[in-house]
Amino acid sequence: MKRVSGMVAAVTAVGLGLTAVAGCGGRQDTASTDTGGEITCEVTTETRISIATGNATGVYFALGNAYAEQVSNAPGSKVRVTAAETGASVQNIQQLVAGTYAVAFSLADTAADAVQGTGSFAGQKQPIQALARIHTNYTQVIVRKSAGITSVADMRGKRVSTGSPKSGTEVIAHRLLQAAGLDPEKDIRAQRLDLTKTVDGMKDGSIDALFWSGGLPTPGITDLLTTARDQVEFLDVTPLLAEMKKINPVYEEGSIPAATYGMPADVKTIVVPNLLLVKDDLDANLVCVLTKALFERKPQLEQANAAAKEISLEFAWRTDPVVLHRGAAKALGDLNGR
Repeated sequence: MKRVSGMVAAVTAVGLGLTAVAGCGGRQDTASTDTGGEITCEVTTETRISIATGNATGVYFALGNAYAEQVSNAPGSKVRVTAAETGASVQNIQQLVAGTYAVAFSLADTAADAVQGTGSFAGQKQPIQALARIHTNYTQVIVRKSAGITSVADMRGKRVSTGSPKSGTEVIAHRLLQAAGLDPEKDIRAQRLDLTKTVDGMKDGSIDALFWSGGLPTPGITDLLTTARDQVEFLDVTPLLAEMKKINPVYEEGSIPAATYGMPADVKTIVVPNLLLVKDDLDANLVCVLTKALFERKPQLEQANAAAKEISLEFAWRTDPVVLHRGAAKALGDLNGR
């Protein structure tokens, strides 16, 4: 069952040092500063939090809802979680800092911009930390065969969906367009649409190309490749990797396995990790509980989406330049037997 709340605020907890949150139309408070005391990894009072995910047909949304359900329904759990559909990375971080959500999914490049005060956060470093590194996002660029697009540079004058406003997809789309010598504001007919509307536009021919950054498989992309397979094809964007790495070294080359969407061959692309983020002052015991649940309930998350198979203790620590929250560090240390 989808557990979605458009207006659930950050955290409600008594006894954890977190302030109460009013309901719809009421006052919204933010979490208080972590006390810095010993981390017990126990939440002993009823606590309600909300997670910022992404587009309804994306992996963030699928995993976020499964994660919310698993945390809420774990034996003896005092933490009740809801997951909200959002525009994704940039918006998620903004609303995380504002106190609308307690946890947020984000691309690692957008999170790096946030802590460094660059990109969409120019001049304003954001007070966020990482709960864990999770699965990898694959840059999925798909074009209509009839549009005559064989490279990103060929998108000049075309109708191109760059993703939801303030999403990590939009960040990567703009960077790829710029790397190809195009101005995203002038050289394409930009369609700033969520994935559902983008897929619909690709099907009916009102959109020539799309950018999407998501895990594998992304349900919306599966839908497109299933219903319009003969009309669309993937674009290899790895020729732009060198320019992308100048912007952020987190970008790497990867490939989308053919079996993911029933394609005739693997598709080379640019990949970037995903992070789960929290504010740097969120209660460490709550963060510890959430982090442990991510790994203890991993089999259930894998049932929601195969991207969860990539979540691992080996890579969970690798969140630089975003600092790992001390509650998360405690949880990962316990899980690794340290």
